Amino acid sequence: MTRTRAGAEAASRREAAAADQGAKLDLFRFVPFRLNRLAAEVSAALSGEYRERYGLDIPEWRVLATLGFRNEACSAQYIAHCTRTHKSTISRAVTTLMTRQLIERVENEDDRREYRLRMTRKGSALYQELIPRLLRKEADILSCLSSREQRDFALMLGKIEQSLDLVQTAHEAQAEEAY
Repeated sequence: MTRTRAGAEAASRREAAAADQGAKLDLFRFVPFRLNRLAAEVSAALSGEYRERYGLDIPEWRVLATLGFRNEACSAQYIAHCTRTHKSTISRAVTTLMTRQLIERVENEDDRREYRLRMTRKGSALYQELIPRLLRKEADILSCLSSREQRDFALMLGKIEQSLDLVQTAHEAQAEEAY
């Protein structure tokens, strides 16, 4: 992880101040807590769009979403890394989606012991139907921010992702099999 000098100095000052004061951690000001809580709430808000109408849970949607942005089949391990979801949770989602015939396994031509996953036509149709609904929901969630604030927010998220060496675009993820 790379930090700017100013960021490192600010963090060092906060650590020193906290040590001097015997401070307690205020979770509601602690950025990792705030990001986690925000992510959980946004995920729950979006899940209403695919749970009620399509019977998908969050891990199942994550599998479809990952397969949907790719041009080629990928492994369940790739999906787990990409979505930061435990592999056993992805495995259960894959089993359910295969039972519902929304995804299928295809043999990996490079290693016949490994299977890759791709959406079926039925899965692709469901995915295509969901995208406009999810984009509207995203717009609703972000509507509390001005256009400028939305751009700035996206830039700030990008900076944090970059500092953590996270892939930031579908193109990067495709090109590198980055996960």
